[in-house]
Amino acid sequence: QLQASGGGLVQAGASLRLSCAASGRTFSRYAMGWFRRAPGKEREFVSGISWRGGSTAYADSVKGRFTISRDNAKNTVYLQMNTLKPEDTAVYYCAAALSLGVVRLGETYDYWGQGTLVTVSS
Repeated sequence: QLQASGGGLVQAGASLRLSCAASGRTFSRYAMGWFRRAPGKEREFVSGISWRGGSTAYADSVKGRFTISRDNAKNTVYLQMNTLKPEDTAVYYCAAALSLGVVRLGETYDYWGQGTLVTVSS
């Protein structure tokens, strides 16, 4: 029901935009989030957005470089990633939580996408 896309192989300093398209239900009343899991590491919160898009949150490691947004008319959430670094290399997952506010805790999310791989070379 959540399909993440937009990953790829880029060089350090480049940009990518990830998309997460929802189907099967309307996620406009859900908070949305992006998480990532790097090789050999735990899953970590990257960014989250409230159901209307009025509130956002970012991990310190991506603050100022990544921007989350959503288009409820298209049932899609985006993650614009600029100035990518090799340490951003990971599988990125989008998720939906039945919550109106921003959610940082992965365990709170109800639905998860399949992930899209982002590889940043140095």
